Amino acid sequence: MSTALGLRALFLVTAGAASVAAQTPLAVRVGSPRYTAADVQFMQGMIGHHAQAVVMATMAPTHGASAQVALFARKIINSQNDEIELMQGWLRDRGERVPDPKDPHAGMDMSMPGHEMLMPGMLTAKQLAALDSARGVDFDRLFLTGMIQHHQGALTMVATLFDSPGAGQTPEIFGFATGVDADQRAEIARMQAMLATITRSTSK
Repeated sequence: MSTALGLRALFLVTAGAASVAAQTPLAVRVGSPRYTAADVQFMQGMIGHHAQAVVMATMAPTHGASAQVALFARKIINSQNDEIELMQGWLRDRGERVPDPKDPHAGMDMSMPGHEMLMPGMLTAKQLAALDSARGVDFDRLFLTGMIQHHQGALTMVATLFDSPGAGQTPEIFGFATGVDADQRAEIARMQAMLATITRSTSK
């Protein structure tokens, strides 16, 4: 099951559980985990992080040479857009700020006011410009290298979440974050294999 489908299922389950919880004595519900500020920051930051992956992947059909890379990029576009919608819904349902994926500040780490930094793994403006300027095999190589960096950043974000006291404990956040971790690791391995194939073919 994909991360997006898994989180959607969790939302349906927890939405149904909410009506049951309302009829459950407080003494029974007191041990239920609540979402934390770190959970909110994770979801808000991951929206901007996913949005950049979509921007990168959108270049593949017109810039690259590999049909395999283009197909992989299409998968990224579909999955990341689905997850962005789910994260926006999670934040909206809780009355939290919902970042606009098109906002250039959406991918900034706002945890330290006055010290805005890109979220882990995100490409700089210079790197994005270089990717947009590349064509053919050069694009494919830059795309895979950049997306591996990007995915590794997502793993860092998940690790930071679970290192935060009390964070990542609700069923929705735990399921989503662990799903992101598993998906990103699998895709990193796939991209490394594609990159190795390109390297071998161009070195002959």
